[in-house]
This record gives sequence, structure tokens and C-alpha cells, in this order.
Amino acid sequence: MEKKLIVGLMVFTALYMILPWIMTRVMGIGVFRKGTGEKEVAFTFDDGPDPTYTPQLLDLLRKHQVQATFFVLGSKARKHPELIRRMHQEGHLIGVHNYEHLSNWLLPPWTVQRRQVKRSADILESITGVRPTHYRPPWGIMNLFDYWLLRKFKIVLWSVMVQDWRSRIGSTRMKSVLLERIKGGSVVLLHDSGETFGADRDAPLYMLEALEEVIVELTSRRYRYVNVDQMAQSGAVAGFAKRIVVALWMCWERGFVKLMRVKPVDHDNTLLQLRVTEYRGKQTIHLPDGERIEQGDRIAELHLDNHLLYQLGSSATSTVHLAIQLVRRTELLMPQIIRLLQTDPDYKDVKGLYGISIIHRGTRKLGFTVLDLPKGIFSSLTRVYLRLLLYIVHPQGKDRLKTKSDLLVPKIVAISSKELMNRYIVLGQKGVS
Repeated sequence: MEKKLIVGLMVFTALYMILPWIMTRVMGIGVFRKGTGEKEVAFTFDDGPDPTYTPQLLDLLRKHQVQATFFVLGSKARKHPELIRRMHQEGHLIGVHNYEHLSNWLLPPWTVQRRQVKRSADILESITGVRPTHYRPPWGIMNLFDYWLLRKFKIVLWSVMVQDWRSRIGSTRMKSVLLERIKGGSVVLLHDSGETFGADRDAPLYMLEALEEVIVELTSRRYRYVNVDQMAQSGAVAGFAKRIVVALWMCWERGFVKLMRVKPVDHDNTLLQLRVTEYRGKQTIHLPDGERIEQGDRIAELHLDNHLLYQLGSSATSTVHLAIQLVRRTELLMPQIIRLLQTDPDYKDVKGLYGISIIHRGTRKLGFTVLDLPKGIFSSLTRVYLRLLLYIVHPQGKDRLKTKSDLLVPKIVAISSKELMNRYIVLGQKGVS
């Protein structure tokens, strides 16, 4: 009986606490934690409002014209409505951070929803006239039921954290770490109060000193400061269901690349990846330059970096924009492929590049031949696979699947090594020298 009780408790703990932690903190499922803008950063501040430090922070943000996001505690908002009103009037986004700074793991799910989140949202709405739609759980910790009970809120975590709640970090070290870690699309976690459990009361003082220097430096680098809602909109953040599919897909993708020993042509531009193998297709591929690829011939099998493709698709403003990015990145990689063919022993006797893709527009301009895939079970399965891929990586994937399904036919794309040399030999020689 005791064994069953212990096992049951372990299972409950795993489902209630550990599973949502893995989903949110490790896989990023159901939460927003990073944008895609190359020169955008979102500063977010937790645990306030604080009567000592929040006014100083607001002065600093106004001085440098920075838009930020505040995740406030309902109990403090009730005590300091004038600070909430000022945040709202100065254009900052205000979200909920519970009524009290308590972990959702230690609270029953309905308590989180009603006494912590809804109660805080009611207070903020009464002060600003606007009901908050963003939520950050204390310590970034959710329980399993939060996904459903808080589904009306956009849950926001972070991509950069510097432990600014500790005074011993100091402003100099804090500045250094922030400037090192902040990249385009970063969501930065900071605190404008030192009154929560584990924090030092004077810690926000060091945060403010570091933050001003960081803002000055980032401004010189032409960064834009946005709130998390603006960042999410500009990044075309996917819905909850799609994010689950994407997360699972990317896990499978990493395993496939490792298992099949697929390698990027360029580690800085990973769009094209190659695997030297034998051509196993029954159809002989006849290329315009007279070359033929037959079963058993050595080829460099083309693969796309679907993680990068998803990032490009998420930030693309249109289908045309995405296509242009893909063509330009591919053009830049051609000389490096030439170098592999000329210098890498693994590529000796490779007859050409070969791949199967729905994304084949523009490949003819690069010298590729585009051929129909022979009908059959393999073609049908490939079509299903690539349609799922399109749904994931395309900026309008779901709509495109509905409206242009007749165009979503997988094609063979191939180019001989000889044709590659003829087209790109000059650039290839420059790359070798």
C-alpha cells in the first residue's frame, strides 16, 4: 500500500510540476520567451511596483525613450495605484505576476486562477481601464492546470537573466553579462523590487545603474526597444497547437541530423546541409548537360536546416520575402559547395546534388533541374511529410495548405557536379585560394 502511495505521489508530482516545467522552460511550448527581430529587445521587470525603485526606473525609461513590460504583483498594485497609472500613461505594457509572489507549484490550480491571477487582473483593470492579457508566473514556474485555466493569457518567460536580485552581482558585472547575452529578439528579465523571498532589498539599485549603461550601448548599436506584445506580433508568433508541433518536430529533426550524419555546408549559414550517399531511386535522372544519375551513383543529398527555415518563415513578411531570402542564402553557399567537391575526400566522385522538396521555386535560376517525382507510395508519403513541414516553416503555412494544395507537389531538384563547376567555378576558386 505504501509503495502504491509513493508511486502515485511521484506520478502526480511529475504531471503537476515536472512535465509543465519541461514543456515551458526546456521546450518553450505554450509560452513566449524570445522574438525574431534582428535589432529588437524587450526589457521586462518583475515583482513591482516598488515605491522606491519603480519611479527611478520609469524616469530612466522615459529619459531614453524605452518601451518596456512590467509584470506586477496585485497586492503591490493595490497599494501603489499611482505607479501603475504612470506605467500605463507612459506607454508601457502591464502584465500579471500573481497577487502575491507565490509559486504555482505550491498552490491549487483554481487558487492560482481566481485568487492570484484574476484578482490581480481586476485590480489592474480598475486602475488603468484596460484588462491585462499577459502573465508571467513567479520564478517562471507553472503547474499542469495553468495551461487550461489561464488560456486567455499570453504566458511570457524570458531568454536573458542575470540574477539581478542579488546585490553581490554588482552593476559592472551585470552590465557585462547583459551586453554579452542580449541578441536580436531577446526578452530580458529584470526586477524593480528587492522585497521578494531570496532577493536583496538594495539589488534594484545596481540593476538601475547597469541598465542605463546597457541602454546607451544598445542604442549605439541601433537596437529598438519594444514591449513583449509588439515583439510577439512582429515575430508572427505561432499558436499554441503549432508551437507543440514545432517543438516536437525540431526534436525529431535534431535526432535525424545526428543519426544520418547530415552536415551544414557553412556553420554560419546552415540553410543547406549535405549527406554523401548512394542514389537509391529507380528512376534515372537525365540532366541537361548530358550527365545521368543512376541507382548506385554517389551523390550529395540535399537537406534544408528546418530550424533555420522556421526562423526565416516566422520573420518573413510574405511568401515572396521568404523565397528571396532562401535564394540569396543558397547563392552564397554555392562557392563553398564547389570547394567541398574540389578538396574534401568524402566528395570524391560525387556526380551531383540531389534533393526532394516542395520548396523548389527559384531553384532553376541557380542551375538546378526540377523533375516530377514518380507516382507511388513513396511519392504519397513524401507529399504528406513535406506538407507538414510547410505548415511548420511557412509564414502562412496553414492558409497555404488550404488555398494552394494543387501546387504543393514534391519535386526532385538536381544539378550535376560538372554544371556546378561551370556556373560557379570562378567563385569557387576564390574560395579555395
